[in-house]
Amino acid sequence: MKIQQSLQVLLLALVTAVPCQKNWAQQTEKILLSGKDFEHPVQWDFYCTDGNKSKTWSKINVPSQWELEGFGEYTYGRWYKELNQKEPSKEEGLYKYEFEVPADYKNKDITIVFGGAMTDTEVKVNGKLAGEIHQGGFYEFKYDISKLLKFGAKNTLEVHVWKHSANKSVNAAERKADWWLFGGIYRPVWLEVAPKAHIEHIAVDAKMDGSLAATLDLENISKNVEVEATIVGVKGGKTFATNSFNIKKGSTQEIIKTKWDGVEPWNPESPNLYTLKLTLKENGKSVHEFEKRIGFRTLEFKKKDGIYVNGTKIQMKGVNRHTFWPEGGRCTSKRLSVMDVNLLKDMNMNAVRGHYPPDSHFLEACDSLGIFVLNELAGWQNAYDTKTGTKLVKETVERDVNHASVIIWDNGNEGGWNYDVDKVFEQYDPQKRIVIHPWADFNGWDAHHYPTYLTGVHRFNQGENVFFPTEFMHATYDNGGGAALEDFWKRYKESPLFAGAFIWAMVDEAVFRSDWTGAEKFDSKGSLAADGILGPHREREGSFYAIKEIWAPIQFVPFQITEKFDGKILITNDYLFSNLNTCQMEYRVMQADKNLFYGNNQAKSIASGKIEIPSMEPGETRKISIPVNDAFFHGDFLEISAKDQHGREIYTWSWPIHKADYFAEKFILAEKTNAKATVKKEGNQIVLSANKVELVLDASTGEVLSVKNEKNTIPLTQGPRPIGMKATFKEIKTEQIGDKAVCTVLYNGALHSVIWTMEADGRVKMDLRALTNATNNGGFDGAAFDDKIDKFGITFSYPEQGVTGMKWFGKGPYHVWKNRMKGATYGVWHKEYNNTITGESFDNLIYPEFKGYHANLFGANLEAGTNSFKVFSASENVTFRVFTPDEPKHALPGSYPQPKFPEGDLSFMYEIPAMRSFKPLEQQGPSSQPTNIRIKNGDDGITMNLLFDFRN
Repeated sequence: MKIQQSLQVLLLALVTAVPCQKNWAQQTEKILLSGKDFEHPVQWDFYCTDGNKSKTWSKINVPSQWELEGFGEYTYGRWYKELNQKEPSKEEGLYKYEFEVPADYKNKDITIVFGGAMTDTEVKVNGKLAGEIHQGGFYEFKYDISKLLKFGAKNTLEVHVWKHSANKSVNAAERKADWWLFGGIYRPVWLEVAPKAHIEHIAVDAKMDGSLAATLDLENISKNVEVEATIVGVKGGKTFATNSFNIKKGSTQEIIKTKWDGVEPWNPESPNLYTLKLTLKENGKSVHEFEKRIGFRTLEFKKKDGIYVNGTKIQMKGVNRHTFWPEGGRCTSKRLSVMDVNLLKDMNMNAVRGHYPPDSHFLEACDSLGIFVLNELAGWQNAYDTKTGTKLVKETVERDVNHASVIIWDNGNEGGWNYDVDKVFEQYDPQKRIVIHPWADFNGWDAHHYPTYLTGVHRFNQGENVFFPTEFMHATYDNGGGAALEDFWKRYKESPLFAGAFIWAMVDEAVFRSDWTGAEKFDSKGSLAADGILGPHREREGSFYAIKEIWAPIQFVPFQITEKFDGKILITNDYLFSNLNTCQMEYRVMQADKNLFYGNNQAKSIASGKIEIPSMEPGETRKISIPVNDAFFHGDFLEISAKDQHGREIYTWSWPIHKADYFAEKFILAEKTNAKATVKKEGNQIVLSANKVELVLDASTGEVLSVKNEKNTIPLTQGPRPIGMKATFKEIKTEQIGDKAVCTVLYNGALHSVIWTMEADGRVKMDLRALTNATNNGGFDGAAFDDKIDKFGITFSYPEQGVTGMKWFGKGPYHVWKNRMKGATYGVWHKEYNNTITGESFDNLIYPEFKGYHANLFGANLEAGTNSFKVFSASENVTFRVFTPDEPKHALPGSYPQPKFPEGDLSFMYEIPAMRSFKPLEQQGPSSQPTNIRIKNGDDGITMNLLFDFRN
């Protein structure tokens, strides 16, 4: 689009949006030369020097990453280490674009601004250099081109971008990194057009009491000049008094100070924002207006104490985020930024960190929706040289200094800091935010990465400095996002020095390969970039919901519903700033039809209502109450949902109203019959029969050989085999008890017995009992139970082929690990069969995954056509293992995608493995550790009672 056309559109928008004023002042006009984002690009001429589509002039979308447009070569930053590759591609890109500048712009100051280009960038206008080559791929830079333009005529813009920097420190800081290396102009390019006398830039320090100190950078100030300042509330449009300040002739920088009463401070729970309006006047005439959206909040950084916002000590519930989209690389859009911040809020997070300055629209979304931001100078284990680093710090701080969300500056990462540039942050920041060195215990702020649960000796719980690990809970293949988080969080919260932590990382960075022609299109370089709580298109993995529950600002004191339950429940306010009575809460008593598993029935609400939340300041624990009467106990499970003051769901919790044996009896269909079950021995087989159902056991092992019904042979075999306990077959007994047929299998070792009972209508019951050597040695040689048990239960074989789905009542819908039980809730769930490999199946990423462990089973229907069957647990806390998730095909050594599953295909477990979270399990908390079993003489032992329905 030509400049004149852009200007006409802009002026029309201003005329319709701004009321007519006697002395209308000109604002700095922002006129795009590129598109505003990768979803709305503008085409420029382009030449790539090497790789795909190279050595010929063509067109390219701007902004974009040229690899995603089919040019050059894809490169990942660990080329020198895990990938063991030669030095990466060094292609260059040449851009050309023509634009017109109106003749009446001749007396204006015109600056060309690049939001970001990777990495070295040379800019020419009409064949002349606009300034020195810019080095550093994550930063906004600009040139004054007023003297290079032809007014009322066409102008030629030429941009030369080098993917590989001529500066060794830039390559070390940005290109030897654990992220994708892209090339091109990936953020917008625009002109800023201002009158000769204007406000160039401001840096504010806006306190919670409404006071404001603003440093103004000024251009071409004559005599009789003043600045008027006022604020307007972004929400509601509340206006405040206007204050005037005289400006000295020729001044290039002034500090103005004022105060407004009635200002509502900014915090992440109530992100109140205001538009600061500055009007530059000459001889009483308005010549320039400058607007900036700000928030009033007071930051205090107290060593050996904590980080305070508005007088409140904070704890950051955070995540690390790369600016990334599969089809755009680092070229994104405001829509995606708003989506990402909403996802952070949906996980009950209040903080985010990146490895470089993010898009401005991302910070704007953090301002308006309420997220603390750690804003980082790039430098992944290697630092910029002092000259380059000084310039890039200036560019970072000048662009982002006024964002209320930005509370901390990061100087590099994991050794990628240059101590000489620490002071530069403070030079441009009137708020004097602290500067940290992520992973270091530096200057009183301990940001140690990937701490163990028991990290101590001058660190964390045994330390003296404020600690907030800027990386922890590594989420590769969704293993450490929510797994073990609850243990770590509880332990670290015990310390008054704890200021929060940041999970690594938000999304799987799988790029869409425009140069791949096979079935697979998305590339995460194996396990290197598959670090997300979310898939690359923000698909929600299981840890999303675990984090949502663990970090919910409403926490329930544990309770269970029994016949003595009176409806009174204790909850704790885990907000930092908000009274809990600003939230809304409601309950639902849910009832499932008794024929739930014999049709398409679902659960329905039989009672509901609002819950009154008493006044509860942060940290307080108080009672809430729901009505409980006889009708309440006709329900099957209780749901409680909560929304925050903005209407966003905090979480939906649920609890069973009855015990497992109640549900087993309710949901399994009992048929009236005058027949009776039979049991007989045929050779080496024991056959239990009733109502055209036949269960065949091996008389020498006690294992199931086959299950038959009227229509089919159901392929549930080779079980029950014990898991986590040692046993050998002892003997088998059969008997007739009334109309029931019974087969008792006795064992030596930990497993005492398995009793199979065939009911007259074809229902099958399995009763298992486990004891110890002391009560059941029977000549068994060796320990009955392992010392450390990470898997305990029984298992069967069953083929995946033909399975189409599963309906179950229990916790779901996502599978669980021992150390990631949170995020799964009681309910009636259904999911279709899928073979999703978490963190890899990007071309067909279906969540929740079908396979894995499903907690607190009450009943399930495994859907497999004529091979379908139903199972019900009359025992509490049984976890249903459904097959084994496939492991990633491209995992690199040391990625530990999942713990080892037990043998077999379908298992019923009391103990399941924990998921490793970057650190070995022994370095994690209690819920990650294997258990042990102790049964003494006289104990009843461990029982498991299952009911099967093989009827069709």
